[in-house]
Amino acid sequence: MIKKTIIVLTLLTSIFAFSPAPTYQIALLKYGGGGDWYANLETSLPNLIQFSNENLKTNINPEQATVEVGSPDIYNYPFVHITGHGNVLFNSQETDNLRNYLIGGGFLHISDNYGIDKFIRTQMKKVFPELDFIELPFSHPIYHQKYDFPNGLPKIHEHDGKAPQGFGLIYQGRLICFYDYECDLGDGWESFEVHKDSPEAHLKALKMGANMLQYVLMGGENSVKK
Repeated sequence: MIKKTIIVLTLLTSIFAFSPAPTYQIALLKYGGGGDWYANLETSLPNLIQFSNENLKTNINPEQATVEVGSPDIYNYPFVHITGHGNVLFNSQETDNLRNYLIGGGFLHISDNYGIDKFIRTQMKKVFPELDFIELPFSHPIYHQKYDFPNGLPKIHEHDGKAPQGFGLIYQGRLICFYDYECDLGDGWESFEVHKDSPEAHLKALKMGANMLQYVLMGGENSVKK
């Protein structure tokens, strides 16, 4: 019996040692209030997923999910993305659910698709009344994963012509939410025919998005540029 147990354990160890990278699925966050949560529904996240799988060797499901803020299904996704141009509204149950998800290890990426700023800041304050968005220094690890962004976020879309800024919510020392403002990474991930972005801008957006996924999915706090 002892000999059989040793053999089984040896086989299991071998299987795990040579098993493929963990499989993940990431999701677009659906919210109420009338804003266009579906603004980048077709090609944005799928393009980012493909780029990440090819260049970071991640094993992300090529099909994005869609999950509502208040759904218990949100816990199935280590990375959720929210975007839009207009109003965002979380009710009390959604507020609690999103807070518990983020405290429990989840990660939220907010991409300002031009117009979401005044709404999302109010709603995230309901989720974390004790926290404020802080601008992350250019030295933050999220800018220095596989791809190096020594000057922070790339400028993808003009919007108001301001410099792009990357804001974060930090809970007990952990970055739980990253907000790209005056940048529009989500639009930058879209296929060319959607916004006619230059190949250079498209690539910069994908590289910064891949950095976020590496930071979240692959222990990026301790990652170094490769």
